[in-house]
Amino acid sequence: MKKNIHPQYHATVFSCACGAKYMAGSTMKDEEVKTEICSACHPFYTGKQKLMDTSGRVDKFMAKVKKAQDAAEKKVQKVEEKKEGKTVKPAAKKATPKKKAAKK
Repeated sequence: MKKNIHPQYHATVFSCACGAKYMAGSTMKDEEVKTEICSACHPFYTGKQKLMDTSGRVDKFMAKVKKAQDAAEKKVQKVEEKKEGKTVKPAAKKATPKKKAAKK
């Protein structure tokens, strides 16, 4: 390694606006670095994340998922009934008399 070209590495305190403090190594000249947000207060990590849904896309998606689940449940139910022999064949259609074409 060449001498006098590498920055000094020392312990630095990182403090968040929420009051959390973390100690880490850094090459920054400051002994304390202030941040606005950290893992202790970020909504993604705390589970308080809010979805911004202005056009109802989340509701539409949830409706599609529910519809698909209901259709799958009905299909499974039909298969189970068929296995148990509970299915009833639809009644045969009555034959309708054909109309005779009028001769001219």
